[in-house]
Amino acid sequence: METKQFQAESKRLLEMMINSIYSQREVFLRELISNSSDAIDKIYYKALTDDSLTFDKDSYYIKVVPDKENRTLTIKDTGIGMTKEELENNLGVIAKSGSLAFKKENEIKDGHDIIGQFGVGFYAAFMVADVVTVISKALGSDLAYKWESHGADGYTIAPFEKDAVGTEIILKIKENTEDESYDEYLEEYHLKSIIKKYSDFIRYPIKMDVKVSKPKSDAENEYEENIEEQAINSMVPIWRKNKSELTDEDYEKFYQEKHYGFDKPVKHIHINVDGTIRYNAILYIPENIPFDYYSKEYEKGLELYSNGVLIMNKCGDLLPDYFSFVKGMVDSEDLSLNISREMLQHDRQLKLIAKNISKKIKNELQSLMKNERVKYEQFYKSFGRQLKYGVYSDFGTHKETLRDLLMFYSSQEKKLVSLDEYVSRMKEDQKYIYYAAGESYERIEKLPQAELVADKGYEILYFTEDIDEFAIKMLMSYKEKEFKSVSSGDLGIENEEEKISESEEKEHKELFSTMKEILSGKVTDVRISKRLKSYPVCLSADGEVTIEMEKVLSSMPDNQNVKANKVLEINSSHEVFQALKNAMENDKEKLSLYTNLLYNQAMLIEGLPISDPVEFTNDICKVMV
Repeated sequence: METKQFQAESKRLLEMMINSIYSQREVFLRELISNSSDAIDKIYYKALTDDSLTFDKDSYYIKVVPDKENRTLTIKDTGIGMTKEELENNLGVIAKSGSLAFKKENEIKDGHDIIGQFGVGFYAAFMVADVVTVISKALGSDLAYKWESHGADGYTIAPFEKDAVGTEIILKIKENTEDESYDEYLEEYHLKSIIKKYSDFIRYPIKMDVKVSKPKSDAENEYEENIEEQAINSMVPIWRKNKSELTDEDYEKFYQEKHYGFDKPVKHIHINVDGTIRYNAILYIPENIPFDYYSKEYEKGLELYSNGVLIMNKCGDLLPDYFSFVKGMVDSEDLSLNISREMLQHDRQLKLIAKNISKKIKNELQSLMKNERVKYEQFYKSFGRQLKYGVYSDFGTHKETLRDLLMFYSSQEKKLVSLDEYVSRMKEDQKYIYYAAGESYERIEKLPQAELVADKGYEILYFTEDIDEFAIKMLMSYKEKEFKSVSSGDLGIENEEEKISESEEKEHKELFSTMKEILSGKVTDVRISKRLKSYPVCLSADGEVTIEMEKVLSSMPDNQNVKANKVLEINSSHEVFQALKNAMENDKEKLSLYTNLLYNQAMLIEGLPISDPVEFTNDICKVMV
């Protein structure tokens, strides 16, 4: 029998593909099952226009048969089969697809779409097999043929005996090597696992003879093993069912079955789009943060299917980073796939799906915040940080998308509030959205800097996460209201009585100049405070970098020693101020002692380390003596 050669280009492609195109060997079974499904689909479409054909779905199936003894794996189908010419054309030339040609000839629009568009998938069999044999009998033909190949050397085609229409692909599985165990492709459990993973939603039953243990009819507590033919796949994907048929329990069960998480999802989103691009999706907003979420090991992305066949476990391009916590899947009929089902072209369709999904997620989160507040707060405690990172990252590109989803703890409400809720409660004379930053709500409550803002009855947002101020600086404003830290130089709320007169500033100019000199290099200025009521002293910051931002930046591994421009503010109504004036007039050494004490007190109030704790304790002792 003459061995025919593959075309030169095909031979090189086959050698390359066997070794490198597919990331996992197990996908060979996905490719062959998809081809079998296509072959059955072709009979279905012919029956639509050929009155002599009837299509009884129950008569069509795919069967996977492992044979350990002979080291073969067979994939049978009851599909349309191939003629000698089709075997020659479809299997003799890599990347020519009979399914693609059939699809183009038959404008298929009824949701029963052909899967195989690629032609290359069949050759994935050579990743696990030394010899691939295809026995096929075409619909309407009396003859059957056997196509056989040992790989890149070529193939043979010869007549063969086969009673029923359809195709059998017989793989002679490779022997084990030091690096690879090929035995697993003959193991029932492993084959079932691969079928469930990649081909669970193929629309025809994928059958296997499996061992089942059943109680003996004539003996109590004794079992016997029987061989039973079972359909391994579930066939009907949940995302193709009508939403009205499904319950919350159905969606939660799917979440657990797909191992998207061990928690219970806060919300599910079921999307069916039939427009410029057709796709279905089921997305989940998880309840709890994965343990590795903020590690390099965490991989974002949705499962991507093409006509019910799993293409990618994690398609990162379908989710923006700020929504990387979302789990779920997308199934599309329109994606352009190149060479194999694993290599996805970054094309317009994918971008359209990603854009639509991002919009749906945002809308669902906004709805959750409005209508199911407890659930949203539960979600926000887990993933609010990620939304804030999304505002800050990429130079604020996504801030318009995310600003309405942000929440912060309110000084008045004593709970998380949205920016929209804050602005809706602002007083008529209030110019800014005020915030205070610190390590905890309790510490912020006691900040001296917040006294004046609180006295005015203005609501203050509490920032306790390191990303908060950076995100807000990027956001800059919300509904035309700028953000203002209670520690900033100008709070914009002083009335005439609280303004410091020029004469008062001149009167104490020498005192503050002397104190500034004593604290040289530590503060940029010393001045009378406009904000302090009962506290003697506090630190504020001039410029864009606040004291809390300095703390965050200084804790980073690549610390570039960025410092806030600190200002020491003194309460001129406090008894301490009189002590400073007396020291200025009578005892410059005591003034230096008081100045350093007040500066270190202000540093401790801010949660900043003092440079010399021993000197600080000695200074306290000097005051006590």
